[in-house]
Amino acid sequence: MNVKGKSFLTLKDFTSEEINGYLDLADELRTRKRNREKVTGCEGKNVALIFEKTSTRTRCAFEVAAHDLGMGTTYLDPSASQIGKKESIPDTARVLGRMFDGIEYRGYGQEIVEQLAQYSGVPVFNGLTNEYHPTQMLADMLTIRDHFGYLKGIRMTYMGDARYNTGNSLMIVCSKMGLHFVCCAPKKYWPNEELREICAGYAEESGATLTFTEDVTEGTKNADVISTDVWVSMGEPDEIWEERINDLLPYQVNKACMANAAEGAIFLHCLPSFHDLNTGIGRKISEKFGLSEMEVTDEVFESAQSRVFEEAENRMHTIKAVMYAALSEEQ
Repeated sequence: MNVKGKSFLTLKDFTSEEINGYLDLADELRTRKRNREKVTGCEGKNVALIFEKTSTRTRCAFEVAAHDLGMGTTYLDPSASQIGKKESIPDTARVLGRMFDGIEYRGYGQEIVEQLAQYSGVPVFNGLTNEYHPTQMLADMLTIRDHFGYLKGIRMTYMGDARYNTGNSLMIVCSKMGLHFVCCAPKKYWPNEELREICAGYAEESGATLTFTEDVTEGTKNADVISTDVWVSMGEPDEIWEERINDLLPYQVNKACMANAAEGAIFLHCLPSFHDLNTGIGRKISEKFGLSEMEVTDEVFESAQSRVFEEAENRMHTIKAVMYAALSEEQ
């Protein structure tokens, strides 16, 4: 794998061999971290972390990974950056590219991270856009490979709203890596037709299959992995909450879904999750809609089948692999 100097914007840009290369490197770097072995090649470099959407896991993963590699970080939150407000994205990119060796962006449209990569002259890493979430996909694939020992032929079911970053990116990575991807949701929540056609081409090459169904029994039958994400983001109007809950409640991941899956099936979630009433949002949902759980039941989330915290840890190892592959001088 030779991706030195290359941006990490969407997994559409990488071959299955390169994706496997990132996973192998992440596995190696994870082992070295646990053995307290120093990793050289990135010392003295600096990375800008632009967060127009805040995050616990993504920020911590990038900061710890950069620190482990001997790099410095500068965190720019929504109030600390003038990107797209007082300063255009191309101008911001050209400024940051002269000060930093790499740039991470987490925020809104994919066109923003694409422009940062176009104008900065340094590798840009997509921490999440509305359309794609590629670093999460590496963490998911590493978690699946850790558990089963392989990826090709795994049946992965995604339940819920698959129109945006997580659903889109799972379909991409599964189709490239030979996993059988199942989207289980109402039809209006399926990925758009253009991306489905692109992924059908990847699947033809890898041996993957793509299935889209509104039937929960069919969608979860013999699944090796069942994954979901939150249905609504904070800040969206109340009518959106009501619509999503009404539409997606039948697609909640619960004990019946997991019982219908294959023996040894696991549950994944990119987090945060509304599986109980221990959050402000959870209590708000309960007060307004009478629900104590949303996209996944607490029973499943806390079960032995849940791999969500291993998945969360793997964000850091895979993000470290992405930055090391792009920035290390020892390649």
